[in-house]
Amino acid sequence: MKIYLIAGEPSGDLLGSRLMRAIISKYPDTEFFGVGGETMENEGLNSLFDISELAVMGVFEVIPSIPRILSRIKQTVQDIERVRPDVVVTVDSWSFSARIHKALRKEKLGIPQIHYVAPQVWAWKKKRARTMYKYIDHLLTLFPYEPKYFTPYHLDATFVGHPVIESSVIYSNETDFRERFNIADNQKIMALLPGSRKNEVARLLPVFLNAAQRFHQKNPEFVFVVPTVRTVEDKVRQMVQSSSLPLIVVNTEADRHDAFKASAVAVAASGTVALELAMIDVPHLIAYKVAPFTAFLARHLLKIEFVNLSNILLGREIVPELLQENCTEDKILYYVSEFLKKGDLYERQMEGFQKVKEILGLGEQTPSANAADIIFHIVKKKH
Repeated sequence: MKIYLIAGEPSGDLLGSRLMRAIISKYPDTEFFGVGGETMENEGLNSLFDISELAVMGVFEVIPSIPRILSRIKQTVQDIERVRPDVVVTVDSWSFSARIHKALRKEKLGIPQIHYVAPQVWAWKKKRARTMYKYIDHLLTLFPYEPKYFTPYHLDATFVGHPVIESSVIYSNETDFRERFNIADNQKIMALLPGSRKNEVARLLPVFLNAAQRFHQKNPEFVFVVPTVRTVEDKVRQMVQSSSLPLIVVNTEADRHDAFKASAVAVAASGTVALELAMIDVPHLIAYKVAPFTAFLARHLLKIEFVNLSNILLGREIVPELLQENCTEDKILYYVSEFLKKGDLYERQMEGFQKVKEILGLGEQTPSANAADIIFHIVKKKH
């Protein structure tokens, strides 16, 4: 079986790598082609190009990148025509993936087309759900409430479970981390997670570092860890250079996850990383900023009360969301100190995390194994 896998950013790269692992364990004769990042490459994918080119967020940030992204779409479609895989599976990044699928449909190659991770139509662009059946044959969703948004519009959609429940973060180890980086038992750790896109890091890291600087003056027993990924590692290292904080930058999956486990508290950009923190009961808040015009559009288009996945799943706020003008040092410091007191806010968050884990769990198989079975079934049906 030849599978063409496409992931456009680090979160999709991680899902893609787990999917590859699950497919190989069930169907060892599979050959992979496509586009992915470092974790998919570690599983044996020879990526067509570096996905850091695609990791752009926000209206003004995207515009200058459009010619390059369009050229990468064309290159990818040509490569699929060359490889003639048994199936094309795109992971997350629907705005990029959709363009690949539309172009493939025009070519009429007869290759089954699957998308893994539903676009958040329940948050905005509900009309998108009505047209997706034209471009893909099947949708694999991470949340149990998602298929109902697509199945009325002739698109087969299956809930497979959220891969965060199979993340190696669950097996992370605080002791190993402290030994590796010579952090004494009487020192406490705060994780600063400014995102996996360059524009996220540019906006969030200065705020996080300033808050950490002020916090450290009153709490000298703390050290700070910035777990990062390859797409932004150089930028992160460059930005922390002038900081006088006791600070460690880590870049491997094992170090990142062990850093989470060792942290007394974390300050994070929104995204999957916040779910990983929830899985191992690390108290955290999320803070996020985009360009003012992007924020204006989001406020008018988004139809959701929350942006953090734990909050969305529970329908109430257990993870403080400091967005736009609320993304300030003062507010970050307020919530960090509240968590460290282990009072009501901390207790409410820990109780919420237990419920989130129950919602995301699914049966005997891992979500990736469920996804692998559906992909194989679709390929078999086609042949």
